[in-house]
Amino acid sequence: MTQTELDQTLIALADPTRRAILRRLSQGEARVTELAQPFAMSLNAVSKHIRMLERARLVRRRRAGREHLLSFNPQPLDEAAAWIDTQRTAWTARLDALDDLLAEEDAARADSGGGRSRWPHREAGQSE
Repeated sequence: MTQTELDQTLIALADPTRRAILRRLSQGEARVTELAQPFAMSLNAVSKHIRMLERARLVRRRRAGREHLLSFNPQPLDEAAAWIDTQRTAWTARLDALDDLLAEEDAARADSGGGRSRWPHREAGQSE
C-alpha cells in the first residue's frame, strides 16, 4: 500500500456517511439509489461520497445494463490495519526501550543515593 492509498483510505473512513455506506455494502451489493435512501441529502451528495470510496478502492462498481451496482472491497481496510499494526509494534518497542532506560536511570540514582525519583509513580510502585 502506497502512502497515497493509505491516505485515501483513512480520509474515506473519516466521514460517518461513508462509514455508513460501507456498513450497508458489507451486507451485500446495492444500487446507488438504495444507498442514498437513508440519508437526508441529495443523490448527488451521496454520489460524491461514493466516488471518494471508489478512489480509496473501498467500493467497486459494476454495471448491469443501465444499473450501477456497488460492492464493498475490504482489501484497503486490511492493508490499513496491517500498517497500523506495524506502527503499533514499532512504537511499543520504542516505548518499552524508553521505559527500560528510565528504570535503569532510576535504579542508578537510587544506588548512588541520588534521592527522589523524577517519576513519582515509580516511587509508589505504580505502573503506567
